[in-house]
Amino acid sequence: MSTDQKVSNFNIANVLTVLRIAMVPLFGWALLHDGGNDPTWRWVAFALFAVAMITDKIDGDLARKHNLITDFGKIADPIADKAITGMAFIGLSLVGDIWWWVTVVVLLREWSVTLLRLSVLKSVVIPAAQSGKIKTVLQAFALAGLIWPLPHGDAHGGAFDLWPGPLGEVLFYASQLLLAGAVAMTMWSGWEFVREVRSQRPQVG
Repeated sequence: MSTDQKVSNFNIANVLTVLRIAMVPLFGWALLHDGGNDPTWRWVAFALFAVAMITDKIDGDLARKHNLITDFGKIADPIADKAITGMAFIGLSLVGDIWWWVTVVVLLREWSVTLLRLSVLKSVVIPAAQSGKIKTVLQAFALAGLIWPLPHGDAHGGAFDLWPGPLGEVLFYASQLLLAGAVAMTMWSGWEFVREVRSQRPQVG
């Protein structure tokens, strides 16, 4: 009997994963409230995003440390990750903080790799590469910084004044630089994953 069969799907790691999925619509609503121009709701969106990123790290550590890895978790965890970050990319594009072409390119890569990973899951498990981990960290910090209600020119009509003066501008453009790095690592890690799948094609087939 495999380890997956011995472990109940109802465990703390999977509960946290399901919680992250349930948070996605609330996060999206908070981010887009009043067209994204309400500082209070942007802070709520930031808090929800931060909780999602933290619980992502916690549930993965718990699953590995306490041997709580299940088939459900293998499928649900990447879906939860891509759902919350995908909502962040789409929401920030809707409010004008991320170019749409960036969102389209990143989401096409993320969901393509996720579907490919799930399609070969029964045959081979490909661990996350270092480039993928760097990509995840860069995305998390870039998106978190862009979710903050920072003043940056006329993008929001001067509605945000929680970080007045040049500080808001600096933090906004620092987040944009992180996003550029995240996009580069997103594409590179995607190529590395495809290359790894191709190298293991005899095992997958």
